[in-house]
Amino acid sequence: MDYGIGIPSYIDAWREVKAAEEAGFTHAWFYDSQLIYSDVWATMALAAHNTNSIKLGTLVAIPSNRLAPVTAAAAASINKIAPGRVILGLGTGYTGRNTMGLPALSMNHFEEYTRQVKGLLAGEDVLLREGNRERWIRLIHSKSNSGRDEFFNIEDPIPVMLAANGPRGQKLVGEISDGWITTGRSAGVPRGLPRVMEAAEAVGATFDHAGGDGSKPYVTVLTSACVLRDGETLTSERVIRNVGPTLVPGVHAMWEGAYGPGANLGMVDADLAGEYDQYIRQYGDEKPPPTPDDRRYLDAHEGHYVYLKKGEEQFVSPEMMARSLTGSGSDVNRRLDEMEDLGINNVALSAVDRRAARELITDFSEQVIHRR
Repeated sequence: MDYGIGIPSYIDAWREVKAAEEAGFTHAWFYDSQLIYSDVWATMALAAHNTNSIKLGTLVAIPSNRLAPVTAAAAASINKIAPGRVILGLGTGYTGRNTMGLPALSMNHFEEYTRQVKGLLAGEDVLLREGNRERWIRLIHSKSNSGRDEFFNIEDPIPVMLAANGPRGQKLVGEISDGWITTGRSAGVPRGLPRVMEAAEAVGATFDHAGGDGSKPYVTVLTSACVLRDGETLTSERVIRNVGPTLVPGVHAMWEGAYGPGANLGMVDADLAGEYDQYIRQYGDEKPPPTPDDRRYLDAHEGHYVYLKKGEEQFVSPEMMARSLTGSGSDVNRRLDEMEDLGINNVALSAVDRRAARELITDFSEQVIHRR
């Protein structure tokens, strides 16, 4: 199994990525949400420049926030710094769109965008549409197209992996993706992987790179994690601080689906969404200045994957903590064995900030990686 550190993209995260590389981590995954974090490509460029072997991936880039040629050029530019170490993860949009008051993209748009980016990264001419206009584009100054190699690197393959939690998205993964990204410790994999495989078989697709074995996609699961230290429990202050902010985004998604712009993460609980609506209204009303009703979604995503807002700890239940990859070193290793048996290749371990990242890197390296 491969081990990744999940970074809420802050611009000098390269320091933690370098530490993760030295500690035995194979991947670093960077969140893309332009109103919450630093620019994902700037963050990745610094990480690429300051590391040697760790793979660097977006988890996940949102199509509507950048034109397909902009995303392709960014990935190919980072691949120039870190040849063969770049992974492009794409998703239909959660906070990258919800923080602008927008719902997730349609699957048709997602598919078209993915095909455009994959084509550009393969050195092909791609048809780009804007309204009623169509025109052909390519990465012109690439070695394969012009013999020039100072701008982009598309000779070393850049795997394109898709994030999908629902049946339609999982079908798309099988048809056109180099790998599958999903959330939660492992709950959706037993149902989703057969859909991915069936879709791939139907179109004759194979998974020949990105770490897959040709017959099965490379599966990455974004998960919450903390290795307990002596005397700690699931409710210890340090544990809640490091794990809690990575769990409440599921509650945010429930609220988004019921009261906000809309989320498609497959998380539905009307009662919990209602409780969170009461909380976020009170939270916004007590802020100086109070939040207008048409901007509640901005408050909902404050602290997303970084910290818990005042009073938000009430939504971090012991049951949620128990479902995360949190426990003693032996507990975590046992759960990783179970995940590996399900076909999971990579665990992306969420780190909420610099301190939490350092603690997770040290504890996971000592208690898990070096014991496996």
